[in-house]
Amino acid sequence: MANLLLFGNLFAGRKERVYRQRIEMNDLSDDQIRSRFRFKRESILFIANLLRDDLQRATKRSQSIAVETQVMLALRFFASGSFMEVIGDTMGYDKSTVSRAVENVTNALLTKKDQFLKWPTQEEIKKSKENFYLRGGFPGVFGCIDGTHVRIQAPSDNEPTYVNRKGWHSINVQAICSHDGKFINVDAHWPGSTHDSHIFRASEVSAYLENHHRGVDDGYLLGDSGYACSRFLLTPYLHPSNASQEGYNSAHCRTRNTIERVFGWWKRRFHVLHSEVRMKPAKVCRIIGACAVLHNIALSLKEEMEDGNPQQDNAAGQLNYQGPEDGRAVRNFITRTYF
Repeated sequence: MANLLLFGNLFAGRKERVYRQRIEMNDLSDDQIRSRFRFKRESILFIANLLRDDLQRATKRSQSIAVETQVMLALRFFASGSFMEVIGDTMGYDKSTVSRAVENVTNALLTKKDQFLKWPTQEEIKKSKENFYLRGGFPGVFGCIDGTHVRIQAPSDNEPTYVNRKGWHSINVQAICSHDGKFINVDAHWPGSTHDSHIFRASEVSAYLENHHRGVDDGYLLGDSGYACSRFLLTPYLHPSNASQEGYNSAHCRTRNTIERVFGWWKRRFHVLHSEVRMKPAKVCRIIGACAVLHNIALSLKEEMEDGNPQQDNAAGQLNYQGPEDGRAVRNFITRTYF
């Protein structure tokens, strides 16, 4: 009685344990799985097996969360961009469990980055050149580059640097894609106020091309007018003065819009990138990287896209260019020869 008077009832404030109805993969139809997680059942199992060594935990408690469940919780977050508490309520897990699953799956996916997100081989470059030429009539292109903004909540540190030109807070993501819509490079750690051309100049891709690009036959990237025209990155004419330059710009636009379509696919599959991500910038950058890896996995597993992904195989002609290796000279040569 004396102890009760001194310390009160130690158990009076303890919350009663709540047992939730948990949703497992076997409880859902194929259509429900596809709708909720943006991947087929077989693809989710593939991702779980890919990450199993990184996600499986030994525990002395009752039972650890299955790897498949961790992957499903993370995919549900990536697919919906919803609050983690809402995801937990709908799938029968606590908010903290969802948060840990998202973080662990994100980190595990980033360890596989070099396996799924990599610079193309010479054979892959040749194939991209052929397919880009058939798609837009623009020769020698092995990749398209652009930036896209992922909205974030206002950070507490360096807040003004994250305000983009449209007036909201974001991460500016630079990406390069091949003809089949796969990312071959993603740079996702710049605040929203950073200009696209600065991101490219400071990137490893720019340094690599400066040192290894030998000439027109190596191919080049297509970018919009936000980039500087160079021997390995061609931009449109700002003020076309004749029919050839207008033809160049038209083919440039038809070819370069591949990256715009890829961004559309990417953000529709992973709605977290389309909504406001309510995390610190460093975590948002990791989420973006994980979604880039998942995008390439989805294409490798032939997951469906809304507007299809046409692929063609035919040869584009050799450029046979001999002249000064600077962006405007190369652009003028292509304009004269092809348009």
